Amino acid sequence: MKISKKKIARVIGIAVLVILVGALWAFSAILYNENLNQRFESYKPLMLQVEDFAGLKCTKYQFPSDSGQMLAGYWYSSGNSQRGIIILAHGFGGGGHNSYLDCVNYFAQHGYYVFAYDATGNDESEGKGVGGFPQGVIDLDYSISFVENSGNFPDLPLGLFGHSWGGYCVCSVLTYHPEVKAVISCCGTNSSSDIFEVGGKEEAGNGIYALMPFIKIHEWMKYGKYATNTAMDGFAASDAAILIAHSEADLVVPIQYGYDLYYEKYKDNPRFTFLRFKNKGHSDFFVDANDTYKEEINATFDKWAASLNYDYKAEENMQRFAKDKAAFLEANLNRERWSNRLDIDLFEQFLAFYDENIPLKSN
Repeated sequence: MKISKKKIARVIGIAVLVILVGALWAFSAILYNENLNQRFESYKPLMLQVEDFAGLKCTKYQFPSDSGQMLAGYWYSSGNSQRGIIILAHGFGGGGHNSYLDCVNYFAQHGYYVFAYDATGNDESEGKGVGGFPQGVIDLDYSISFVENSGNFPDLPLGLFGHSWGGYCVCSVLTYHPEVKAVISCCGTNSSSDIFEVGGKEEAGNGIYALMPFIKIHEWMKYGKYATNTAMDGFAASDAAILIAHSEADLVVPIQYGYDLYYEKYKDNPRFTFLRFKNKGHSDFFVDANDTYKEEINATFDKWAASLNYDYKAEENMQRFAKDKAAFLEANLNRERWSNRLDIDLFEQFLAFYDENIPLKSN
């Protein structure tokens, strides 16, 4: 049987297309894993400590997540904790929950227990790496179930609090936990792949859009329903009160990836509260704009670094400089000022939102 040239060309074309698609898929998966699937540790010289906050108490727990990896959980309380439980989901890349300890303390001092945890691949939790963004929703899902079912904690209404990666997680997880009463999401995105898109666009420009379909497929194959479930899906599955806070000046998670989408659909919905800021940025979103201590310690550090008798930027001096830097911060960091930089006006709004929407449990 003679095969026509057109059929041969068609078969070759299909084969080339399959190879090209497979190559793009493989490249996308490698790119995703290289950029995201890392371990993240808090920088010890700048870590907050329970002792920095008068009256704050902490009990550490361990509990399993989806693949049996043990996560470190922390139960925070003060003498004023009794109204409800707030579960805190931290951001991506800076280690676990430690950098939010001032947020934890504020809520604990104003009537709430707080359960915070280190997500997979962060600080005290197991995992060679984070894995991917949907892992954050999985870990939060398991954290909520641990608080509700372990028997270690009082039976009180739940609220969620998340920033950045955690901001996306606390919304998406509502699909699996509609019993949650109130959610505060700061600087978050609608979907897990959005976060990769933002970073990829900064590095590769509009070329990242050619890879995004493969990134979404990769996440779906790895995480299933958790990868396709969005913050919007969580809102639709829940009656929880939702507070969305974001800054127009956020360069890490641009406001159009979350806040703007939610506002367009829910601006007239009474269970939604929107706080839009101009210049709060991202990483220091919770810091009082009038607090200058970070700038002061940075200026002191720069002056000290310039006085060193060796080239601290040279590769051969990296380890030496790391030790010297840690010693400098140990000697010069004012822990009281470092641990008390919260924007109290903002947190008063957060507290009022929780107080209004987390009902007091009747005896």
